[in-house]
Amino acid sequence: MKVIVLGSGIIGTTSAWFLNKAGHEVTVIERQPGVAQETSFANGCQISVSHAEPWANPSAPLKILKWLGKEDAPLLYRFRPEWLQWNWGLHFLRECTPGRTAENIRQIVAISEYSRQTLQAVRAETGIDYDHLTSGILHFYTDKKEFDDSLPAAKLMRDLGCPRDSIGADEVVRIEPALASIRDKIVGGDFTATDESGDVFKFTTGLAQRAADAGVNFRFNTTITRLITEGSGGSAKVTGVEVIHPDGRHQVLHADAFVMAMGSFSVPLLKPLGIDLMIYPGKGYSATYAVTNPDAAPTVSLTDDGYKLVVSRLGDRLRVAGTCELNGYTRELNTTRCEAITRRTRELFPGACDYDNPVYWTGLRPLTPSNVPYIGKSKISNLFLNTGHGTLGWTMGCGSGRAIADIVSGRQPEVDFAFTGVPRRTPGQFTTSMPVRA
Repeated sequence: MKVIVLGSGIIGTTSAWFLNKAGHEVTVIERQPGVAQETSFANGCQISVSHAEPWANPSAPLKILKWLGKEDAPLLYRFRPEWLQWNWGLHFLRECTPGRTAENIRQIVAISEYSRQTLQAVRAETGIDYDHLTSGILHFYTDKKEFDDSLPAAKLMRDLGCPRDSIGADEVVRIEPALASIRDKIVGGDFTATDESGDVFKFTTGLAQRAADAGVNFRFNTTITRLITEGSGGSAKVTGVEVIHPDGRHQVLHADAFVMAMGSFSVPLLKPLGIDLMIYPGKGYSATYAVTNPDAAPTVSLTDDGYKLVVSRLGDRLRVAGTCELNGYTRELNTTRCEAITRRTRELFPGACDYDNPVYWTGLRPLTPSNVPYIGKSKISNLFLNTGHGTLGWTMGCGSGRAIADIVSGRQPEVDFAFTGVPRRTPGQFTTSMPVRA
């Protein structure tokens, strides 16, 4: 089949890669001049299977109330006069119950573990260099209550097959000696040796180049204006996508199937088709620092629970990312939030980096209230969804791309996950050995 993929972040690019390997003729449409130029450009770089608790959990409502109005709060909810934000917020509150949170964790862990194994297979096949580390992820706590509250979640992860071990403060510093300067503040942590980190931008650009070499047609600097459909109800089909080329020409591109992988921007494009996705943009921040003292900088990827920051070593760079601002589609940098990241990073690793010349960035994470993405079929027969991955696009990227290629090809993905419009596998049928299909 001819398949058009809309968007070329980590999700769109992996979708194109696996669709091509499945034998389809693939075109990718992207408004930017290259792949991974927006949300996939400078995120926290963690492949975080065992630290995938959703933002929506029983403790979230009180935390959000406490953080209201604080410019440097980890999660900042700016109320706007728009229905989507308020409706999203109501759905978010519904997902905060213990039962919903536990089910969402199961879904997130299933697709994330599937994705990590798929990433490892792609890495072995392609040899892409993306500053990856397989030294695990260490989550440390400086608040005793937060640490105590994390123990049930860590146990649930272990019950789901993720080796997330709760540890004491001395063990935290033993695993990552760069945290020695705040040893007296650390109350505990948890460590997952199987988790990874790496530069999502470098991986995505490397995979896109290999996909292009294999025949995938990437059309950059091309803006999508609308999807064109014919028929109604169960017989509706997308017949083409209208685009504007760099020279201003309008054109309609035709295909047999279409994959929506535009993150937060999926919502306005699909709404005219009667498809209302519960996705709201969450503006995330990151700062990248040049490492000036390698011995003082961390080599294990970290999560700072108190400040909701993640830290990843990328060769001679240190990437620190986190916080979330619900404020529409704006991407302007908030100086207060940027300075809060640098202030905390300097406290953690004094003398490790050039803190006077940080590179700040924001990206719009496509958040669903549950943190569970839309992967699967839409109500239009030849339109497929691969969007809404929130803060875990990199973690879920390769597995999501492989799964949507299976679904488009009429196959059942090899993981028990609640795919949109696709019958569930029998629980327990998760496949743990997943070679990449030729």
